[in-house]
Amino acid sequence: MKAQNGEETVNDIDKKREVEKKTGIMILPVLPVRGTVVFPFLVVPLMANEQKQARLIDEALMRGSTVGIFLQTDQAKEDPGQDDIYEVGASGNILKMLRFPDGTIRFLVQGLSRIRIRKFLDSQPYLTAEVEVVTEKTPESVKMEALQRNLLERLKTVIDLAPGLSEELYISAINQETPSKLTDLIASNLNIAIRDKQELLETADVYRRMEKLLGIINKEIEVLELSRKIQNEAQSELGKIQREFILREQLKAIKKELGDKDDRAEIDEFEKRITEAKMPEVAETAARKELERLTRMNQASAEYTVSRTYLEWLVALPWSISTRDMLDIAKAQKILNEDHYDLYNVKDRILEYLAVRKLKSDVKGPILCFVGPPGVGKTSLGRSIARSMGRKFERISLGGMHDEAEIRGHRRTYIGALPGRILQGLKRAGSNNPVFMLDEVDKIGVDFRGDPASALLEVLDPEQNDTFSDHYLEVPFNLSKVMFITTANLLDPIPAVLRDRMEIIRIPGYTDLEKLAIAKRHLMPKQYDNHGISKRNLEFRDSAILKIIDGYTRESGLRNLEREIASICRKVVRRIAAGSKSKYAINAENIHKYLGPEKFTKEVISRTGQIGVVPGLAWTSFGGEIIFVEATAMSGKKALTLTGYLGDIMKESAMAALSYVRSNCQALGIAPDFCDHHEIHIHVPSGATPKDGPSAGITMATALASTLSGRPVKPLLAMTGEITLRGDVLPIGGLKEKLLAAYRADIKQVILPKDNKKDISEIPAEIKKAIKFKFVSHASEVLKYALEKKPVPIHKKRIILKQPESNEE
Repeated sequence: MKAQNGEETVNDIDKKREVEKKTGIMILPVLPVRGTVVFPFLVVPLMANEQKQARLIDEALMRGSTVGIFLQTDQAKEDPGQDDIYEVGASGNILKMLRFPDGTIRFLVQGLSRIRIRKFLDSQPYLTAEVEVVTEKTPESVKMEALQRNLLERLKTVIDLAPGLSEELYISAINQETPSKLTDLIASNLNIAIRDKQELLETADVYRRMEKLLGIINKEIEVLELSRKIQNEAQSELGKIQREFILREQLKAIKKELGDKDDRAEIDEFEKRITEAKMPEVAETAARKELERLTRMNQASAEYTVSRTYLEWLVALPWSISTRDMLDIAKAQKILNEDHYDLYNVKDRILEYLAVRKLKSDVKGPILCFVGPPGVGKTSLGRSIARSMGRKFERISLGGMHDEAEIRGHRRTYIGALPGRILQGLKRAGSNNPVFMLDEVDKIGVDFRGDPASALLEVLDPEQNDTFSDHYLEVPFNLSKVMFITTANLLDPIPAVLRDRMEIIRIPGYTDLEKLAIAKRHLMPKQYDNHGISKRNLEFRDSAILKIIDGYTRESGLRNLEREIASICRKVVRRIAAGSKSKYAINAENIHKYLGPEKFTKEVISRTGQIGVVPGLAWTSFGGEIIFVEATAMSGKKALTLTGYLGDIMKESAMAALSYVRSNCQALGIAPDFCDHHEIHIHVPSGATPKDGPSAGITMATALASTLSGRPVKPLLAMTGEITLRGDVLPIGGLKEKLLAAYRADIKQVILPKDNKKDISEIPAEIKKAIKFKFVSHASEVLKYALEKKPVPIHKKRIILKQPESNEE
């Protein structure tokens, strides 16, 4: 019979319990718990903070009903489901409950019996399952009694060793009625792994359960005995240190009574070095305060070593030690010219600084940033600058640096703390005004350990670095006398605020004649010396060097050129070592015998003068490059396809170029409805290489106009420039690098934006002599100059493209 509100009556509950008692099968709400295993007949305090669990506990208390308590398989899970609890648990009654202001509930539960889940019935408002009581097997035997006595003996040993266990546990264990209750009591109170407790709960055979528990107790006894042994040894060592300290103090008192002086050799040495270091007042105060602490410390303590290391760093830094600048301008210029060919902008800047130093001795050091492709001599230029000024040279690489502490150091609270690499470099240099090179500043990383680029802001700011504070020293150090030089391949990765603090000096690539001069003056003598030969054994003709430059390297810098020269030297040295007495002369005709076939060919010559193919000039971190923009039209739907791994800006340039061509169809001789009947495809080869930037705008417009009008592009012609919808040609950057690429590719004519005409003064005369420049301000001038006058015949209404039978026509 049901009550009117739908709840079970007292009679229904009694009948239900009678059935459950007979069958051993019950329907119970499931209460998942974390970190605690509830054993039968034991009272355990538990805590819950989930809303589902709170509701379950409330209803169980009100009805006086039993709950099923099961351990979670994943202790970290907040809302466990059916698959997140063990199959075996314990039924229990909730005796008492307390609510706390933070929403948690603490309650006492008494275990009743082992139960196993048969099946889950419901998951709302909380888990409900059909469970069965696990029947225990308790064989009566002599072995059982012996095992029980052994358990009690080992428990006594554990209680004696473990400080957290009381004698009351042993008394309770003796008074247990059955072996099952004895094992559950011991397992519940011992500090053993939660997984082991669950295993003991799941073991229905009492004899096997007692064996498992005995093994666990024996292991726990071993751990406790070892722990006590370690603790006794530690106390003995501590007593020894205390005893030594007392004896030292007594020895000091005896020496003082006898009138003998204390051994202060190390303290006196530090006092002398602090005086000689001539530190600023703030640093000297910190040093003397630390020295005073050091005198009061026991030399055997760990803090003594930390304090002593800190003092060592303070007195070792070059607070007042400076190298004298060599202010002979003519001599400095001679050294710079000896070490490096060309690079006049950099040399002039150094000589200007020396001239200012000659008139004003306290001028702050400049912060220079050399930007250029790899292999142009940025790092070696720093050494040359230091030599020309008579200063020490220090270099650190910033590539891949992630930790801010590399710049500012660690605080002394860290174990093994040291100053940052800036102060470490100054200590190595032994002066406070070296030439300090920070290599690869564009390759600094950022992660959870900090941002090294931000830490460099104070270092590379002449207005702030006179009070640079390292985390380890915690006293200001003057960096304004240091000449900082940074190097980078690209400016874009450098944060804008850091870039603003540096004076940018661009070092572009070299022309073929410049490379030839550098190879004769620097690279060849260096390789002769490295390989133990001379000009009497090996001679490089100019034609051979030019052949290496043009056919085997094709680079902005000189690294590969030096590698190829070294490769030839090695092959000649091998023959000499084998007994050859000949003199080897390397020229353009026989160089393939040493380096194999040419790696680069004049591809540009064969790909110019075609319809829809236009060479463009691009700039990369490795220097200038020639890229080809190809355009074609085919019958199909109205569409524009762009391929070649193009960036968003380059795609927008292609759309702007197409819009310009479409808006000027009549002037270009193109059918106005060409887009309605044709699909346009623009492709930039080397599809695996990412490309971006607006400077290919006029190149794309020319390729489209050539394709759609049937007019071929003039041979040996390249171009660069940004285009607008109105056809205006905007200026571009990296002009020298792009013209170097055109020069290496044997391009004879280059179309450039008119606004870049002022930059031609920086272009080497060798390039000006070989290439004809055409400056334009509008796309119509580009098309008029770049396209041949005679088009391939086309149909009056639709575009029909007809390629010539041969590119040589």
